[in-house]
Amino acid sequence: MQPYEERLTAPRSWWLIAALVGVAMALILLPLGTVPMLGGLVGGAALASIAVSSYGSARIRVVGGALVAGDARIPVTALGTAEVLDAEEARAWRTHKADTRAFMLLRGYIPTALRIEVTDPADPTPYVYLSTRSPERLAAALAAVRA
Repeated sequence: MQPYEERLTAPRSWWLIAALVGVAMALILLPLGTVPMLGGLVGGAALASIAVSSYGSARIRVVGGALVAGDARIPVTALGTAEVLDAEEARAWRTHKADTRAFMLLRGYIPTALRIEVTDPADPTPYVYLSTRSPERLAAALAAVRA
């Protein structure tokens, strides 16, 4: 069995933006004095950093015969074929090909994805869409668990 774990971390540029949010807050509070300005710098940067860290903390794992994606835990036995999506095809499945009933763990800053059919007849979810930096490895890990 191939173990698989991936964290969908935010791009480095987002951390720069978080720092710039702190600078913007400092500039907004500058007329009120030095202490409020420093509070704005620290508070704004901290809040923006928490938001970036939280958004980038989603994980995809294959453990114990299940696919764990974010808060969802799906038994591999309920999953069908996996389709590796390149950047263009992933964009299509995020937009005009998307089904509103699908489970999607997507991050716009990750261009590639994996689409996995849900074969459980009791589940109305047609497929699982996962943004992943290495869709081939994830598909191989799922196939190894199934075998």
